Amino acid sequence: MNLFILSWHYLKAKKLNTILSLLLTVFGVGTITLLMLLSKQLDDKLSKDAEGIDLVVGAKGSPIQMILCNIFQIDNPTGNIKLKDANIIMHNRMVKKAIPLALGDNYEGYRIVGTNHEYAKHFNAEINKGKLWTNVMEATIGVDVAERTGLKIGDVFSSVHGLSAGDDVHENAKYKITGIFKPSGSVVDRLILTNIESIWEVHEGHKMLDRLDTSSNNNKEITSLLIQYKNPMAAINLPRFINSQTNMQAASPAFEIVKLLSNIGVGLEALQIFAVLVIFIAALSIFIALFNALKERRYDLAIMRMLGASKNKLFILIISEGLILVILGTLIGMIFGHLALQFIQQAVQKSQHIRLDGVPFIKNELYILLAAPLLGFIAAILPALTAYRIDISKTLSKE
Repeated sequence: MNLFILSWHYLKAKKLNTILSLLLTVFGVGTITLLMLLSKQLDDKLSKDAEGIDLVVGAKGSPIQMILCNIFQIDNPTGNIKLKDANIIMHNRMVKKAIPLALGDNYEGYRIVGTNHEYAKHFNAEINKGKLWTNVMEATIGVDVAERTGLKIGDVFSSVHGLSAGDDVHENAKYKITGIFKPSGSVVDRLILTNIESIWEVHEGHKMLDRLDTSSNNNKEITSLLIQYKNPMAAINLPRFINSQTNMQAASPAFEIVKLLSNIGVGLEALQIFAVLVIFIAALSIFIALFNALKERRYDLAIMRMLGASKNKLFILIISEGLILVILGTLIGMIFGHLALQFIQQAVQKSQHIRLDGVPFIKNELYILLAAPLLGFIAAILPALTAYRIDISKTLSKE
């Protein structure tokens, strides 16, 4: 009989021990896989949305809030800045490119962002149907917005006051859909883009401190500027100038994202340590199960030796059991990790902030697959050596 088949039958004979060892391995590997996928996708999505943006300029307040709001669209603005002040920064000799943003309201939870065509170009957002907005109160929507709201080209809609769903509908002005973007995997997928003049049009006459004031040209406001430096020296001089010489604030996406990921990483690392501990316990469980089973099987192993089985075959038999347990537990655990991420995505699919995907495999998972046989070998090595050294005559005489 094939040694691996024989090993499998031995494992089936000890169902409780086998199931316990498998469950521990599955749980540990599944947790590590889930954390690896989650960390990689968060890192990739944050990095992609912030790529090419060297600086965000907005109202004074929390730098991380300003980054989350104006790049990732997942927080509220720190306030507005005067258009005339923003124009001074936009025409600064240290600025290569500046994209203005005016955060308006929302439609069914999807944010309406006033900007120019350069914003869509920056994220490589291409038109799938229709065209980009050109006139006031025209809008182009991301693919997620189109799929989840049912909006299509030619439809009109009214925005809701604020950046989250509510009942304060602006019936005085209606947007018209002129185009739908192709999927880009960026923040544009979940935005409604229009021109800044549309935001001013909707809010004209509203006397609110946290919204656009259009009482005069001099008082027009936007939310922020997304800046790209012209040269390396700008990274030193421009933020210092803005923070010290103006009533605005400059925040570096690169710096704030590193800080954010490091804070997230502390929690992920703690969970990873816990998962590694569970895998260690699983290996210990496999070792104990094999070692205890060996005591009961000494006579069977001695008979096998009598029938012609070599020491090496007994050694391979026990090693095979450890390998089967760990490799099977690892494969199930990795599948479990991917399914868990997919379940999380389904649970938060109504959120417009981030889209996770449990389908793709990542390169780091190969390390788990490579480590699995080694772990099984280590767990089984001592019981296997014990089986290798069995004294046939003493074992049979005791029986």
